[in-house]
Amino acid sequence: MNAKEMEQQMIQSYQQDENMMILVFAQWCVNHKLDPEQLYQRAYPQQTANHALQQAVELTVPADEAGEIPDDTLLGVLSLFGNEDLAYVVTEEIQKRPPAKK
Repeated sequence: MNAKEMEQQMIQSYQQDENMMILVFAQWCVNHKLDPEQLYQRAYPQQTANHALQQAVELTVPADEAGEIPDDTLLGVLSLFGNEDLAYVVTEEIQKRPPAKK
């Protein structure tokens, strides 16, 4: 494998990982009855529609069919990809929830 092929493979791998992060975010939103596109717009008001997010929303399943996505997992994945503004908006939504019953 030459350097150009290796570079292309690394870019493709990053893009796949990024798409998985977007899907995790979108499914977390669905699981918590939140609109992923609205949250994204709050975090990045200067951006137009995000095609990758729109595709991810199409791949989500109803909350009762999805596995749980812990808040910490989502926040960690967002941070890993440098989506600090989106992590902030997600944290705001987490803080709006009523305290869990013990």
